[in-house]
Amino acid sequence: MPKSDLAAADLMQAGLVQAAAWRVATVDYHTAGEPFRIVPELPFEIPGATVLDRRESAQAGPANVLRQLLVNEPRGHADMYGGFIVPPNDSGAHLGVLFWHKDGFSTACGHGTIALGAWAVESGLVPASDDGDTDVVIDVPSGRVTARVTMLAGQVDAVTFLNVPSAVMARSVAVDTADFGRLEVDVLWGGALYASLPAQSAGLEVTPSCLNRLIEAGRQIKAALSGNSAARYPIEPRLDGIYGTIFHEPADGGGGNLAQRNVTIFADGQVDRSPCGSGTAARVASLDDSGELADGEVLDHFSIVGSHFSAQVVVREPSGVVVGVRGTAHQVAQSLFTFDPRDALGLGFVLR
Repeated sequence: MPKSDLAAADLMQAGLVQAAAWRVATVDYHTAGEPFRIVPELPFEIPGATVLDRRESAQAGPANVLRQLLVNEPRGHADMYGGFIVPPNDSGAHLGVLFWHKDGFSTACGHGTIALGAWAVESGLVPASDDGDTDVVIDVPSGRVTARVTMLAGQVDAVTFLNVPSAVMARSVAVDTADFGRLEVDVLWGGALYASLPAQSAGLEVTPSCLNRLIEAGRQIKAALSGNSAARYPIEPRLDGIYGTIFHEPADGGGGNLAQRNVTIFADGQVDRSPCGSGTAARVASLDDSGELADGEVLDHFSIVGSHFSAQVVVREPSGVVVGVRGTAHQVAQSLFTFDPRDALGLGFVLR
């Protein structure tokens, strides 16, 4: 066994020994149908001067053990998503977060940011007046973002995710796939790199009946872009790599705004039930760049399950456009997770 594999195995074993003593409290939300499991307090520290540094540290050792414990069945499922609350980069933010899913730690998560805004206010971590807007400032691996929480009569009415600047990185990048032929994708930045294309160009529709084919197409497109220069983020190599594939199509929003339906297939075949927060920001940047979304106009963005975000350009910066993505998040559970070292299933399993 290579030394690197031995080291990883040793770290995993050490993590399992620690896990027997853990009592991990979580608060679960959903944002437009997509789960987000919040861990407010970790039973260990994750080293690093910044949230991006901590993301690197988290990929081995106890943080990765805990990620697997919470995402794998029987405690989670293949499409589970969550975040570890960590210290912010400096006093300019209320908190930091490490986003995780079944395949590792991501650089951005818009739906998670919306959930964190609701949680921060509802838990009392960030005080808010009964009416009006309160900004919850959050450091994530891709930068500093804001969850603008709109209160109405003492309750969270909506949350607007203000992302890092989003931009078009490359247009009409050709990719060859085994089952869908040659496709052309746009590579977009929204805190993570996305491949974006009309679903129809792959012979697909954004409907649950096409889900398995959408998953396979997303996997094949992501694999085809591995090593492609378009999959490199020019400022920070730790943000390289295509995170997800966005399939989009026109929709009837009924409100007079530009309306589209999309599904984002991210990581290794995970399906975003929401319209994808950071992906929505990336799509707004693309539509703004092409002129399809006029200055000041709103995109009504629908998911594969029919849930909805509204989004528009808020600020223009030299590096891209700051997009505001508005949606809702609701608490669904509070849990206490444990690990029994006698459990033959160990950290659990994922069927897909």
